[in-house]
Amino acid sequence: MSLDRVLVIIPTYNEAANIGPITARLRAAVPEAHILVVDDNSPDGTGQLADELAAADPQVHVLHRKVKDGLGGAYLAGFAWGLEQGYDVLIEHDADGSHRPEDVPRLLERLHTADVVKGSRWVPGGKVVNWPKSRELLSRAGNLWVRICLGLPVADATGGFAAWRAGTLRGMDLAGVEAHGYGFQVDLAWRAVRNGFTVAEVPIEFADRQFGDSKMSRRIVIEAMLLTTRWGIAHRLGQLKHWATSRRNR
Repeated sequence: MSLDRVLVIIPTYNEAANIGPITARLRAAVPEAHILVVDDNSPDGTGQLADELAAADPQVHVLHRKVKDGLGGAYLAGFAWGLEQGYDVLIEHDADGSHRPEDVPRLLERLHTADVVKGSRWVPGGKVVNWPKSRELLSRAGNLWVRICLGLPVADATGGFAAWRAGTLRGMDLAGVEAHGYGFQVDLAWRAVRNGFTVAEVPIEFADRQFGDSKMSRRIVIEAMLLTTRWGIAHRLGQLKHWATSRRNR
């Protein structure tokens, strides 16, 4: 399957200070890729700035949404647009500079032997920059909880830097995705594994944003934890039921 047509999806809400620089870095790092800015009606003018970038560069596109319903909703809208346009690879990429555009070629290279590739902070070679120890511990604990609950063989399931084959996304039930915040990343990885797709990880350097406000909140963290716990209980009960059925049929 061809991996030639690449689309980098950037969800935005109040990222006026970041959208120009991150778009320029992406165009330099992966000149062949197209960029889709999915703006959730930002009051700071991010959408208008994105329109100006698109007017000056045919490889930049903008999708304006009237509602702000979380990171998951923005990415699902971007996936739908990209799949309809016939792109072979769809990449999740933050607008705030925490993901390094210079790492995108490494994700694309690994995608030749995997169905989805996640940029990982928690595999050997990965690291975070300018994070307080408390935030690092929270992220590591959250990913440990995901592995305990779901048995998911991914070190950084909560990370939002990922390259997807179009066929992988088409082979998953995206309409059933429940999470809207950062639990969305766990939801996608979990669906990929359950559908038999190969999830690979490459180390990345993750830096905290320099401009603008973080979208992370207590509500988003709680949503992700509660959903992961519910999925985990259902998963473990299913395993137990399968084990009991196998015992009876011996």
